[in-house]
Amino acid sequence: MITRRNFLKGLILGGTVGLLPKPSYASYGDNELATLLDLSKCIGCGACVEACKEVNGHKFPKPAKPFPKMYPSRVKVADWSDKQDVDDRLTPYNWLYIQSAYVTWKGEEYEINIPRRCMHCQNPPCANLCPWGACSKQKNGIVRINPKVCLGGSKCKKVCPWHIPERQTGVGLYLKLMPSFAGNGVMYKCDRCYDRVARGLVPACIEACPEKVQSIGPRKEIIKKAHELAKKMNGFIYGEKENGGTNTIYVSPVPFDLLNKDIEKGPGRPHLAQVPDSMADEEILGMAVLAAPIAGVSAGVIKTIGRLKS
Repeated sequence: MITRRNFLKGLILGGTVGLLPKPSYASYGDNELATLLDLSKCIGCGACVEACKEVNGHKFPKPAKPFPKMYPSRVKVADWSDKQDVDDRLTPYNWLYIQSAYVTWKGEEYEINIPRRCMHCQNPPCANLCPWGACSKQKNGIVRINPKVCLGGSKCKKVCPWHIPERQTGVGLYLKLMPSFAGNGVMYKCDRCYDRVARGLVPACIEACPEKVQSIGPRKEIIKKAHELAKKMNGFIYGEKENGGTNTIYVSPVPFDLLNKDIEKGPGRPHLAQVPDSMADEEILGMAVLAAPIAGVSAGVIKTIGRLKS
């Protein structure tokens, strides 16, 4: 079926990605960065999705097959290597996708397209609770998973309120350690083009968007802009306080509870419900305190083993 999105996506695949704008530069300094997404502008064309794949493809997993048999047998293989073209959910090869909602608000019908990826929490449970120290938050607010350290145990996905990270079997250090018992791969998610940002470049998804849906900057400035935009459109904000605060800030002309009811949710398709601060939970906070020194030592040991075996 030919839809507006498919038509626009066809135009993009026909050459837009190959004609991306010249790189945009910014002076980030040492600020914690956030991105603002104006959902009233997104037409669901998929330019951001294709740009993300184009720019970050060199980071995608290249699994070795056949995969080692896992013990216990309940540990399942997660293989997306033959489904790299999937773009309607998050996968190890698709770190950004577009959710669409069709809702009625105050007597008016809306089609709202929502670019979804890692929320880059200010106090990320994935980084605080990773037992191997593979996940960490940078000073600039980017939350990254180090593929050279990750063993694919998926703790990060379990503790993430949106269950964002996705695993690919057959890659990573577990193959060199105990391939049938240790982890089962590497976890992948948006790293907000950390290597581009380190060079003062704008993330690929922001640069490629023809509608200027996204902007990036110091979090205080982004929050201020979000409130100004929400006031202007009589809209609503998501991400400012969810999970104690994130560095992905959405502004929508319709309430997020309506969007959450309409969007397709499930594996690889995160919700838009309200999220309390998971790291404020005393039990989880205690786990984080205990895990921190262990994770630091583990990361150092794993990195050393990796160098010795490479």
